[in-house]
Amino acid sequence: MLKVVLFDLDGTLVEQEHAAALAVVEWAAQYGITGPDVAVRWAAVSDPHYRRYQRREVTFAEQRRARVREFLGLQVDDTEADAIFDQYLWRYEAGWQLFDDAIPAVRRVRAAGLRAMVFTNGNTAHQQQKLDRFGLTTEIDGLISSEQLPAGKPDPRAFRQALVLAGVEPDQALMVGDSLTNDVQGALAVGMGAVLLARSGQHADIGVRRIASLDELSWPAAR
Repeated sequence: MLKVVLFDLDGTLVEQEHAAALAVVEWAAQYGITGPDVAVRWAAVSDPHYRRYQRREVTFAEQRRARVREFLGLQVDDTEADAIFDQYLWRYEAGWQLFDDAIPAVRRVRAAGLRAMVFTNGNTAHQQQKLDRFGLTTEIDGLISSEQLPAGKPDPRAFRQALVLAGVEPDQALMVGDSLTNDVQGALAVGMGAVLLARSGQHADIGVRRIASLDELSWPAAR
């Protein structure tokens, strides 16, 4: 019997991809980096370093510094790299937005007698900042960040430990997220239920349950 719904945060409850794209364009221009592909280039640099953090090969701060040095082509010490990243960070944070369907979905889960938790690959403090800003902290039953785990999603160890922290068995949990790899395939690999949130209609040919909005989330059908 289903007991808990685990929601991903970024791209699922909170929109941050557009915020990152806008922030990096303005930030990079200060260093003479311009053009229509700036946001794509930033993502291409950022993703491998963030995956290294999720594998615990580097710390959260180290992956940020590595992104600065590679993207801007600068050889700077840690203190300067942190200061430069902060110039991007405040712009990025200012652009966060809560999806309109986020709180209603969480409330429907709890109204049904289930627990609603957030399971995210993000840094604990940073993700808590999002929850607090948008009033999600009091709407959910707990936050599980990969920082508490031996690895990040989609590593099976992340999901197994998240289940331990949630106090449930795999068949008692449903994962809802926008990443086919991190959220859905990772959850299915350990025996959990999973729903892919495909807001842009992506992965139409993938044989997993898909919804275009959290308004469509219905756990009996998801089970």
